[in-house]
Amino acid sequence: MQVRQSHPSPLIILSGGQTGVDRGALDGALDLGMPCGGWCPAGRVDEDGTIPDRYPLRELPQGGYKARTIRNLLEADGTLIIYFGALEGGTELTALRCIQHRRPYRLIDGWEIPPERAAEMVRAFVMESNLRSLNVAGPRASRRPEGQAYAYETVCCLLRLLNRPDLAGAFKQ
Repeated sequence: MQVRQSHPSPLIILSGGQTGVDRGALDGALDLGMPCGGWCPAGRVDEDGTIPDRYPLRELPQGGYKARTIRNLLEADGTLIIYFGALEGGTELTALRCIQHRRPYRLIDGWEIPPERAAEMVRAFVMESNLRSLNVAGPRASRRPEGQAYAYETVCCLLRLLNRPDLAGAFKQ
């Protein structure tokens, strides 16, 4: 199979807006001026109360975290699942639903893989699977406080790589 060297259009980052990995992914896209969005629970509910308006998310008319998780992975062309050591909670549910619905996904262990290398791995996943949108999921901040910064750095590196093919090998170890 031949792999394209550059991505034809900006990759759309989707996420549910929860604290932690979700917010880190959206912040990375927003800070780089890249398209992003996704679905969030009715009332824009998150573990701290309400998801800030900064995040361009659509509310599900009905449904909570599980419904949001399923909607985002079904709407995206593929899903990046960031975890730390072991899959658990909603992160594990995301992986199981990807398998159940036969949706492409990539697992990245944030404790084992530095963000720059993770971006290279996800870039390969995006290019090989011809993704135009990528759902990013992982633990909330109360479970893994390091998740937001990790997702932010990974998504920023990924989006830069997709828009700068000349950097494709810059982070290989």
